[in-house]
Amino acid sequence: MSYRVAIIIASDKGSRGEREDLSGPAIRELAEAQGLLVTGITVLPDDAERLSAAMAAICDADQADLILTSGGTGFSPRDNMPEATVAVCERLAPGITEAMRIHSLQFSPRAMLSRATAGIRKRTLIVNLPGSPKAVRENLEFALPSLCHGLEMLRGAGSADCARS
Repeated sequence: MSYRVAIIIASDKGSRGEREDLSGPAIRELAEAQGLLVTGITVLPDDAERLSAAMAAICDADQADLILTSGGTGFSPRDNMPEATVAVCERLAPGITEAMRIHSLQFSPRAMLSRATAGIRKRTLIVNLPGSPKAVRENLEFALPSLCHGLEMLRGAGSADCARS
């Protein structure tokens, strides 16, 4: 089954056209290589309410099976993506971003500074990624196969029992 992916980029400068977003195209490339259908890339300011509203609208209208976000996960006062994500999620999935942080530490000790989170609203999985295209690639190359398995379970396409003997 091909899953639909919506991409949301949090960037004040990108939303004003002052900086070219490179993370969105990187996410698109990796998602499409995994056989996923990218439904669109949206660049928004680092504003928690706008980010939450965009995620909720996509989930509530069942426009995507997976929302991948990029940016807004650091320590800057304008980094609001984790809070925006938590505000719309009905269930959190902390293992996803914990595993990505652990994986990322082999590339950079600054990976420990990521505040990225993941969760589920209705039948859509939302996963925060870093803002750097390099870190996006490192994280998605590692996580996408497991995320696809999670989508099988979430969307009811997989076995109800994923335990292995």
